[in-house]
Amino acid sequence: MIDPLIALIITAIVAAVGLWLFWPDKGLFWRWQRARQMTRRVLIEDALKHMYDCEYHGRVPTVQSIAGALNSSVNEVADLVTDMQAHELITFEGDRLELTPQGRDYALHVIRAHRLWERYLADKTGYAAADWHSQSERREHHLSRAEADALARELGHPRFDPHGDPIPTASGDLVAPEERFSLPNFPPNQYGQIVHLEDEPETVYAQLLAEGLHLGMTVLVTEITPQRVRFWADGDEHILAPMLAANVSVVAIHPEEEIETGPYESLSQLKLGQSAKVTGISHLCRGAERRRFLDLGILPGTIIKAEMVSPSGDPTAYRIRGALIGLRKEQADLIYITSELEPEAQQVRKMEAII
Repeated sequence: MIDPLIALIITAIVAAVGLWLFWPDKGLFWRWQRARQMTRRVLIEDALKHMYDCEYHGRVPTVQSIAGALNSSVNEVADLVTDMQAHELITFEGDRLELTPQGRDYALHVIRAHRLWERYLADKTGYAAADWHSQSERREHHLSRAEADALARELGHPRFDPHGDPIPTASGDLVAPEERFSLPNFPPNQYGQIVHLEDEPETVYAQLLAEGLHLGMTVLVTEITPQRVRFWADGDEHILAPMLAANVSVVAIHPEEEIETGPYESLSQLKLGQSAKVTGISHLCRGAERRRFLDLGILPGTIIKAEMVSPSGDPTAYRIRGALIGLRKEQADLIYITSELEPEAQQVRKMEAII
């Protein structure tokens, strides 16, 4: 006969395990179910994004192309497609897949959430450019329509993400981009401006970032061959393989719109005792650091003087609007200046010297 105490202990253990597994909402079984459903929803949303991207670029999505985009097997995607069809997100005839109006609206919401997150990460945080896409890939699936609207308001309803892709509006409208050319297809000896950097695949995007390329750069293509694309940007010469260069899109700049491509004189080149006028801040300076520069009054037209340098040679103290501010060389490199001061700027410098 089983000891009553042992039976009670066994019953308590079984009950505790049962509660751990099946407690409403918080039990392991229900958490596993929610995770499974979430994974399924993420796959559906990623598939819809892929189909919309194909539609946008004039390609025909297939089960095979979705499998490649989702890194899944064809059999898994076939089951997913059946589920999407049952929910009236797509139509499926033969090997041709098409979005329904409902599916297109769903896809545009996910794309909007992704691109708004990228804009937020670029403008409001210190995340590196190489991390914007992967971070947004994870967050896009958790943003409701109301939250996307709130984020858009906070950002001032931006029209483009930091890579130059249009951000859908709440109603699903997209800004019609001006005519763009990939660098290998851009006419040589003509000025252009970078308006888009493709962020996929990540390895290619990382190489473009390593070249120092960014939106807004003025470029001048000098050579296009099957082996390389040679061009100037911000005073530096770049040489890219055509495969890499194809991920850079530019628009033509008309002669009256052409601007200097550099080289720019940076604040780090200013010698002790010298003054200069700020002409701008590099596009590579983003997020919190850019806001800090603006808060310090580092704006076009501001007069800056190099006052002193630390014993180690870095940082350097600069006088900015009457205050001494220490900046490291890597920070000063991001501030563009001209040492050719206008008469009123020279007067300001004389007054500062008197003070």
